[in-house]
Amino acid sequence: MRRDGLLSMVALLVLSVCTTAAAGSTVVPAPTVGASPSSVDAQRGPGGPAIVTRTVDGDTIHVTFHGQDMDVRLIGIDTPETVDPAQPVQCFGEQASRFTDRRLTGQAVRLEFDVERHDRYGRTLAYVWLDGRLFNRRLVARGYAVVDTYPPNVRYEDVFAAAQAGAQHEDRGLWHACPVAEPHRCDPAYPGVCIPSPPPDLDCADISYRHFHVLAPDPQNFDGDHNGIGCET
Repeated sequence: MRRDGLLSMVALLVLSVCTTAAAGSTVVPAPTVGASPSSVDAQRGPGGPAIVTRTVDGDTIHVTFHGQDMDVRLIGIDTPETVDPAQPVQCFGEQASRFTDRRLTGQAVRLEFDVERHDRYGRTLAYVWLDGRLFNRRLVARGYAVVDTYPPNVRYEDVFAAAQAGAQHEDRGLWHACPVAEPHRCDPAYPGVCIPSPPPDLDCADISYRHFHVLAPDPQNFDGDHNGIGCET
């Protein structure tokens, strides 16, 4: 075959292949390098914008959400008690309440919901995002709160645990101010929180933690029904 004839056949073959590919394929756009803040927000759980109208204590706030007043309990954390008439004000509770009040009251936030939307008291359970940062985590990281995750609302359990480990290591907040929170006295039967081994003997009224994991032998007897969860009530 002559050289010019061979070149003509090759050109026709290439043209045929390109035409077929263009007709039968879908162009896939190149991935975007780096996610914008708005796209990161979209990957979080369901929720929406709200305005914080007032705080109850360190981990409970009131917001305006879709035009309605809503009582919100921050998920996955627990600040020391300050408003329960059946309990005395707990160590570092007033400091935690003031911190939340100063940071959140009057602010525009984003609420993020997990699996369960309400607790047994009817409060809405939510993660609170302020200026793109998870406020629940900030409370733990600065030593104003302890980890208090309870299934099935455990989306940020590892994030909170890491924040608490840092607060303990740096002796921040309640880990410095409250004797029960001394890091070197944390009993391994209560992973994820810091409760000392006896003595002294403690009961649930003596500590701020609720719904925490308990392992045998449970030296403080926090898990009365032996289901692996301490201080459920």
